[in-house]
Amino acid sequence: MMSIGRPREGEVAAYYFPYINLVEGEDPLPALKNFEKTVAFLDRITEEKSLYRYGPGKWSIREALNHVTDTERAFAFRALWFARGFVAPLPGYDQNIAAADAEADGVAWAGHVEEFTRVRLATISLFEHLPDEAWTRTGIANNNPFSVRSLAYIIAGHAAHHVRIIQERYL
Repeated sequence: MMSIGRPREGEVAAYYFPYINLVEGEDPLPALKNFEKTVAFLDRITEEKSLYRYGPGKWSIREALNHVTDTERAFAFRALWFARGFVAPLPGYDQNIAAADAEADGVAWAGHVEEFTRVRLATISLFEHLPDEAWTRTGIANNNPFSVRSLAYIIAGHAAHHVRIIQERYL
């Protein structure tokens, strides 16, 4: 396997670099695979606590994890699309529409944790089996450029970002 390397300026919109910068190294796979610690942390949150909101209009912990899982699915699809050579641009992903229609508070916390785990395992499988040349393929989504490798970094960093928010603002 080639060295994947970090995304460079121009491969992805600048506002994604705060997520990318949360991932260390030249390969996003170790960060994606190191999710057991996240799952152990999530498992310590009670069903009752998972409904907590730290302020008016803020998501519950269930909604926050649902957002992480949905976003991972959407961005993994983008990675698949571009990695497989499709050139048609993809539409945007509006997190607020997705959150509003998910009804996440009606799903048990344990179900959210299980779903996150299953989606992450699928994401890892996708990225583990990409041909070397696929990592630097690019495409357009939501009128922004993305490389496949940038999407792997964004997925890992986005989850880390939200786990930190849960730790700092919710618990």
